[in-house]
Amino acid sequence: MSEAAASIASGRKSVRYRLLAIALVPMLVILPLLLGISIYRWNARFDAMAVSKVNDDLTIAHQSMARIRETLAAQLASLGDSARFHELLLKGSHADGALAAFLKETAEGRGFDFLYLLGEDGQVVVSGYPMASASVRRDWPIIAAALAGRSGTGIDVFAPEELAAFSSELARRARIELVPTPASAPTILTEEARGLVLQSASALTLPDGRRAALVGGMLLNRNLAFVDTINDLIYHDAGLPEGSRGTVTLFLGDVRISTNVRLFEGRRAIGTRVSEAVRSAVLDQGRTWLDSAFVVNDWYVSAYQPILDSYGRRVGMLYAGFLKRPFTQAKRETLLSIAAAFLLAVAATVPLLLTWARGIFRPLERMTGTIARVEGGDLSARTGPVGNRDEVGQVALHLDRLLDLVQERDVQLSRWNEELNRRVEERALKLQRATLQLETATRQLVMSEKLAAIGEITAGIAHEINNPIAVMQGNLEVIRDLMGKNAEKAGTEFRLIDEQMHRITEIVTKLLQFAKPQEYAGYSEHYAVAGIISDTLPLVQHLLRKTAIAVEREDRALRPIMMNRTELQQVLVNLIVNAIHAMSQGGRLALRTFDSDMDGRPGVAIAVADTGTGMTPDVIGKIFDPFFTTKTREGTGLGLSISQMLVTRQGGKISVRSEPGRGTTFTIWMPEADEGA
Repeated sequence: MSEAAASIASGRKSVRYRLLAIALVPMLVILPLLLGISIYRWNARFDAMAVSKVNDDLTIAHQSMARIRETLAAQLASLGDSARFHELLLKGSHADGALAAFLKETAEGRGFDFLYLLGEDGQVVVSGYPMASASVRRDWPIIAAALAGRSGTGIDVFAPEELAAFSSELARRARIELVPTPASAPTILTEEARGLVLQSASALTLPDGRRAALVGGMLLNRNLAFVDTINDLIYHDAGLPEGSRGTVTLFLGDVRISTNVRLFEGRRAIGTRVSEAVRSAVLDQGRTWLDSAFVVNDWYVSAYQPILDSYGRRVGMLYAGFLKRPFTQAKRETLLSIAAAFLLAVAATVPLLLTWARGIFRPLERMTGTIARVEGGDLSARTGPVGNRDEVGQVALHLDRLLDLVQERDVQLSRWNEELNRRVEERALKLQRATLQLETATRQLVMSEKLAAIGEITAGIAHEINNPIAVMQGNLEVIRDLMGKNAEKAGTEFRLIDEQMHRITEIVTKLLQFAKPQEYAGYSEHYAVAGIISDTLPLVQHLLRKTAIAVEREDRALRPIMMNRTELQQVLVNLIVNAIHAMSQGGRLALRTFDSDMDGRPGVAIAVADTGTGMTPDVIGKIFDPFFTTKTREGTGLGLSISQMLVTRQGGKISVRSEPGRGTTFTIWMPEADEGA
């Protein structure tokens, strides 16, 4: 094959493939990639919203349980304060059964499973229900507190014999047969005989002056009304998709003792056990579980948190969640719909794109053949009419006209040869000069691109750091809440973590202000500068107390300025802090304000002067450069650059005067505010 023929074949293949790529790559490569990224992000956001919702549900369940505890305590306190109760107690009606009948009527009306009056000797004075024993356990923390004069409410685990001391019926109600459950931890137990009891004790004084406690309690085992009330509060008209259902469960240990989760239609899953993974995280480690979990026989979006007894021990769990399958099905249907729509769009548009592509590369192939013939020496070769009236047809027409000119001027080329050589030399010199200019412009462009890239990278890093910082701060608060009073033991560590995260947040904010200053422009207002200085000094007072620095003020400025108060305060804090650092051995900090004109414009000057170490001219020339700092172990190098940006954005100016060993003076000049603005 000749060189010209090979060139034509190569050109035909290149034109065809490139046009096909132009037609098909956006539809078959870029669009699926964008769809995949969007679907991935949507799926992650969807799952995060589900976890956020179940977390809210758990919060409502916890608050509802707390409200029930408060209601129980309030009912018991109102009973103890009632005139009827004190009247019967004063008459000694417990001897003839009148007080016991009154307590029984109250217990039945308010849902107490036991209600009795306990003397400080540990003997039951009177009970609303017949008791199997005249003495009951009195060392519960809330009962001990009530006998000491402090009422309280809590959840405790009663052993079978402790329940039997009230009545055999109560012990029988508490007994739950364990049901084998997939994914639960292995156990040799066949039943749970203990009882989870919500009990409250109210402090009283008997007519003879002895202390006593009015004690009432509610057994939570099989207490379906308890969980149904919480479930209705959370999931009543909750907007769950069709087929999903909200569920609430109380656990004693890892056993469901009261739940609306169904084992099968008509039977609740009482006696089933939580999965081993959830048990380890919540009961063993004391964490709150917010994730998908296998519940009895299906997957649920679940939230678990530990239940603490009056001793502060983890004795059970509170659960809220909803069936995951409808959400998964909804996501699957959405993905299938998107895939079907994409395939339909491809089937409808790809043939059309291919037809358009053929209409383009056929004329181009003819033009490629014409050019190949011209290169072979046939200057009379022409493309001729191509039938297209679009840009391609115009190119073919112009190509033929150009070939006409080439043929006409071919004769003139020989005459121009000498002149061309001379001009080439001249143009070579001009090209050399242009090349130097281009190199200079290129270096400037590269520097501009680097600065823009630094800004984008800085903003990206700052935003990416903000997300984990927010998560760590949120989880730190959760850890404090979970530790309760024990958090005081790690108070120093928590304070150090808070300080370091606050420092990171300040650094990130400065990075964002450096990368995108236009997004941090604040609201501007008219005011006198003396008030701003007065508001700023308390912010740095903690640093001044640590040094022997005397603060001098001179407020002579009468003109108002217009700048966001917080931004000006930020600038002043930065300058004052720098001055304090420059006077580590003590000195004098002078803050002066006075009216000043600059370039014929009236304005106000604010001078921040120190008697510190001062700066050399080399350092002064760099202090407003981003990331330049003389502090080797602290500082980001952004303070003065951000301060300069904030001031100049309002039409002001920062200047500095310094001598080594004699101190530094920063002067902020701001234009006078326009009263009509």
